[in-house]
Amino acid sequence: MSKRGTLPDKIDHFEPKVRRGLIVVITGNGKGKTTSALGMALRACGHGLRVCIIQFMKGDLYAGEWDGIKKLDCAIELHATGKGFCGIQGNPYPWEEHRANAQDAVDLVHEKIAAGCHDIIILDEINNALKLKLVDLEQVLNILRSKPPLLHLILTGRDAHPEVIERADTVSEINEIKHAYRQGIEPQPGIDY
Repeated sequence: MSKRGTLPDKIDHFEPKVRRGLIVVITGNGKGKTTSALGMALRACGHGLRVCIIQFMKGDLYAGEWDGIKKLDCAIELHATGKGFCGIQGNPYPWEEHRANAQDAVDLVHEKIAAGCHDIIILDEINNALKLKLVDLEQVLNILRSKPPLLHLILTGRDAHPEVIERADTVSEINEIKHAYRQGIEPQPGIDY
């Protein structure tokens, strides 16, 4: 019988000498920032870690991760708190409504941090929310300062603020080389949303 596509029966697990919660920033103008964070959530699931995803700007159009996470047998919760991407793709909601939702998301982040029930909190598109002034720099820095020592925070979105980058432990920039959308190809399910 072929073993192709199967995992080994016994795998050694690496344990760090010192556990430390990291601040990870995934930014840049290329596709894959949220996808990268979702990959970390999947990896965390394999380690039995508890994950909370708070999407600051998504919520008006369906995203496959909403149902995908429900199908996993993992401690991952997802909150789509936004009204979509402010000011683009014909989004009909006024800036004030986007700001109010982002402010609610900030409150939710503080609730989740205070509850201490998660190992990882993903702040999806918070960098965009900051750039668009839906949240304030001081609010984001306050979130970073309030992070308990073992909690991992992952911040995604374009245009990460230099002060957020400075406080991060790991920063990845995803650059666009080529994108199907620029060739007139519509977003595709499972790839783009």
